Amino acid sequence: MGRRERKKAATRKALADAALELFLERGYDQVSIKDVAEAADVSTTTLFKHFSGKEALVFDEDAEVEAGLVAAVCERPSGLPIPAALRDYVLRVRIDAAADPRFASFLALVNGTPALREHAHRIWMRHETALAHAIAEDIGAPESDPTCAALAHFALETVSLARGQADPRRAVQHAFDLLERGWPAAATDRTHAG
Repeated sequence: MGRRERKKAATRKALADAALELFLERGYDQVSIKDVAEAADVSTTTLFKHFSGKEALVFDEDAEVEAGLVAAVCERPSGLPIPAALRDYVLRVRIDAAADPRFASFLALVNGTPALREHAHRIWMRHETALAHAIAEDIGAPESDPTCAALAHFALETVSLARGQADPRRAVQHAFDLLERGWPAAATDRTHAG
């Protein structure tokens, strides 16, 4: 990375860090774009060169998230089924990570702010196509295979299904049981558990 790219990356990080700190301290709706720009010591014009809007300041790791999802499929241990690899990834980065106080504060901010909650869901689901392509490539199916697309879609939606559940980890595990083993096995497990 050249000097110019490093400077752009540093400015972008400073803006995202300042925004998150302000949002956590004051609340999302109480912070303006101007507040964020001032906290990062840049102009609002500079802010808009790096971010499309206020919601984008909160979700700055989009490329890393997509790379992680694809890697969960492509770099999984030999013999581990794709749904199990995706379950492990979702549990690790979206459910278990909530034990970290900083991430828990971030989640509380997102889940407590309707605009952020909707934006978070949209950008999380935006990875559906890349994930479906990775699944298709892994199993040797055509890129547009509907079964691969369905698995990608439903695997990503498990995060939404877990929100608000008393035991989000268990909710994700049950959803992936269904994806991995089908309805007959999942329904039988639930009947015998009760």
